[in-house]
Amino acid sequence: MQVLPEGRLAYGMQLPVQSQSTIYAEGWEAGAGPGDLVEIARTADRSGFAYLASCDHVAIPRRLAGAMSTIWYDPVATLAYLAGVTERVRLLSHVAIVGLRHPLVTAKQYATLDHLSGGRLILGVGAGHVQEEFEAVGADFERRGAVLDECVDALRAALGPDEFPVHHGKLYDFEGLGQRPRPAQEHVPVWVGGSSPAAVRRAALRGDGWLPQGDPRERLPEQIATLRRIREGAGIEEPLTIGAITEPLYVGEPGWDVGRRTLHGAPEALAESLRAYRAMGVHQIQVRFRSRSRSELADQIAAFGADVAPHLT
Repeated sequence: MQVLPEGRLAYGMQLPVQSQSTIYAEGWEAGAGPGDLVEIARTADRSGFAYLASCDHVAIPRRLAGAMSTIWYDPVATLAYLAGVTERVRLLSHVAIVGLRHPLVTAKQYATLDHLSGGRLILGVGAGHVQEEFEAVGADFERRGAVLDECVDALRAALGPDEFPVHHGKLYDFEGLGQRPRPAQEHVPVWVGGSSPAAVRRAALRGDGWLPQGDPRERLPEQIATLRRIREGAGIEEPLTIGAITEPLYVGEPGWDVGRRTLHGAPEALAESLRAYRAMGVHQIQVRFRSRSRSELADQIAAFGADVAPHLT
């Protein structure tokens, strides 16, 4: 199912503040809060961003807290809050670890979010990687891949049009249980995250989209070819929205050290580099801007929408 504008490279972003892993969080985010999220979301909405994304972790063990931090806002609460202050931008869970919860619980949360936002949800799902998190809530870490497979199937039913959804599986079984409100969308798009062979196969067979995790751009053509081969082999004809996470970006010349991996420079040059993703078969890119303050990030978002995006077609 195609949920993004066709014919051009769409662009979205992971929200700052709501997750603060040391891998990507900027220094200013530690002191930021709801007001900063609102301003960033509104700026992205005005600047033509296709989606805003929020991560999902329930609890971080001490052994990982130094690197991951313990700041992980709940994605449903965060996206619902921002739905009320934006107008058109879609709301993506990137990614919901759906194996931590019963599918009916997940469906209730995200169906309500889609209903309240007027049909703007994209449900991104992933297997998860923090063992202690699974153990704490009584979820199966060792079989999380198989659990995710069935969760996707169960969520397809639970987020579908039927008030009383039906799913009979090995792990979950429900029938005759009604849930309203129903999603505003007739079909809630499900994007599958992950870059392992199992995740790519899951995206190809069960997803409406694929969200890679850390693939450098040189690896993407092989991954995309694999997705297409598996999908075609299964006789699935519906389009698959293929994503990519770009290198860090800075529109213009920064005048400060943004790191050697960061793409920066004139808007036309940035757009030329990013168009290479479209040539590979990518439909949407997730961008992240280097910044030293909320205002600098807002300026970067606005500059990208005004000066870079028109050259992405």
